[in-house]
Amino acid sequence: MVQNSVSRLVPVEINGIKQTPFMGVDKHKPSGPKAAPPIRSCSGYPKDGNKIIGSLQKALKKCGLKDGMTISNHHHFRNGDLVMNQVFDIAANMGVKGLRWFPSAAFPCHKPVIDHIKNGTIDWIEGSLNGPLGDFASKGGMRGTGVLRSHGGRWQAVQDGEVHIDIAIIAAPTADEFGNATGDRGSSACGLLGFGLVDTLYADKVIVVTDNLVPFPCVPWQIQGQNVDYVVVMDKVGDPEKIVSGTTKLTRSPDRLYIAELTAKFVQAADILQDGFSFQAGAGGTALAFAIYLKEMMKDAGIKARFIRGGSTKYLVEMLEEGLTDFILDGQTFDLDGVHSMRENSGHVDTSPFTSYNWHGKGNFASMLDVVVLGATEVDVNFNANVVTHSDGRMLHGIGGWQNCLFSKCTILPIPAFRDRIPIIVDEVTTLVGPGELIDVIVTERGIAINPLRKDLIKATKNSGLPIRKIEEIKAEVDDLIGGAPEKPELTDEVISVVKWVDGTVIDSIFKVKE
Repeated sequence: MVQNSVSRLVPVEINGIKQTPFMGVDKHKPSGPKAAPPIRSCSGYPKDGNKIIGSLQKALKKCGLKDGMTISNHHHFRNGDLVMNQVFDIAANMGVKGLRWFPSAAFPCHKPVIDHIKNGTIDWIEGSLNGPLGDFASKGGMRGTGVLRSHGGRWQAVQDGEVHIDIAIIAAPTADEFGNATGDRGSSACGLLGFGLVDTLYADKVIVVTDNLVPFPCVPWQIQGQNVDYVVVMDKVGDPEKIVSGTTKLTRSPDRLYIAELTAKFVQAADILQDGFSFQAGAGGTALAFAIYLKEMMKDAGIKARFIRGGSTKYLVEMLEEGLTDFILDGQTFDLDGVHSMRENSGHVDTSPFTSYNWHGKGNFASMLDVVVLGATEVDVNFNANVVTHSDGRMLHGIGGWQNCLFSKCTILPIPAFRDRIPIIVDEVTTLVGPGELIDVIVTERGIAINPLRKDLIKATKNSGLPIRKIEEIKAEVDDLIGGAPEKPELTDEVISVVKWVDGTVIDSIFKVKE
């Protein structure tokens, strides 16, 4: 273990691979060529373009599934995925051991994977772990060390050769026999498939699994058949009703609604709300409410955005349909209104983590945003923030695009001052996921704290009438109300997972909780 540039203890080697500790924002600049998949020849594939194979098991055998491989998938079905549990059931029945699972995110529907970790089919998971899998890992359940990356960081890791994918599984709501596929139509439509794009470009073998086979060509194609080895047809690949998970529901809490309203008022007071501006709001309930308040302000002021960055929801779709923005540049759809809009509205554009978030590209959309509104589980007095662990140390959430979005021109975290009588503003975050220098504003029901580094925002909102206070004052008030600062979580010295920064360096460790 070594201490990185922000004084966090991190491993120098993870799962047998040497690591680079976090060096500071924009300090690590690797060189060299990108990774590449093996060269293939058309002579090895059917001349009639028909790559259909009889079952998922046959496809996995054709791909050469064996011990120690890395299996990947996208998470566009979120909690409605019906494919990956079957993949690991098949692997277990084949007697395969020691797999690394590399999803873009795992959800409570993947709880059966715990049994496959216990029986040795899977050794560890590298990907966002929401709910039961995260809780299991927090107690030291995995044999390897978990690795949490942002959406952009996942693309970076594959592109830079940190993670080599042996077999990629692409659950596709519609596909043709050649492997062209889309997520925006079919009975299981989930919107888009952008999180699986990197998998198809870099994996050794790619299997498209669909429940809606259409004659060639499947257009528009979000996944290109030229990257696909086999196509499998199943009865059902996903339940689109379950892409709306807990974090994507509008809050009904009066306090959270007040925080959302304050956030929108801050954006207006800071003069960010101008014709042609752009914004992104996360999938949390408060962020969704913020978008509703902002919409009314835009209508009253006659302001139109140039683009909104999604995760799309019905609230953003309404803004597009009412002419309040020219485009939604979407990374994933969070509800069925978003799915429908993606298919029917030419202003609703599908994107991938490469265009939106990849730090090792020639620019990305995230830094072009005027303002972004995100959630957090903890924030400290230096504006550092945590989104993956709770104050008890348990790892229950993924990073998503959160780290990538911190590079917007103004990053705002609207959060309650406390949850279940546990203060959210602390002296030091349990897990450092985002450096404070990139977080500009904290909005709580007890006031708005502006990062002292943002003197422009302090000046712009000085006479706004908004409850602007020092973050230390808000923390002291809440601690006094609760009866003191919260106790530190009880942790062992065993690292069960690490958090990667957008450039692939290790920014923090997550330690096993004491039971």
